[in-house]
Amino acid sequence: MLVNNVWSVGNSGNLSSNATKYNNGLMQPFVNYNFEGGVYLTSSPILTVNWEAQGSQQWTVPMGGGVGKLFKIGKLPVNTQVSGYYNVVRPDFAPNWQVRAQLQFMFPK
Repeated sequence: MLVNNVWSVGNSGNLSSNATKYNNGLMQPFVNYNFEGGVYLTSSPILTVNWEAQGSQQWTVPMGGGVGKLFKIGKLPVNTQVSGYYNVVRPDFAPNWQVRAQLQFMFPK
């Protein structure tokens, strides 16, 4: 699981007096189920939170998953993946869905 939080610090120094205050976090669990032949099922939704927002406007919580495949182009390993996530909890003006596509070239030693 990846966990991260970023926040503003004070109203002095490099921040101007009208700088926007922020306090945002994310959590991303990683779950894979691998099959023979390099195919796998995956779910790694990115849950986000804006601690400065009011009430139900704080969280975005997606649920879903996808499928991926590891293969080689010559000797070069390649990882491809496509996932879809429905935002079961979201702020009023956030999208209903997220789609993630990945093409990853791996360069082992």
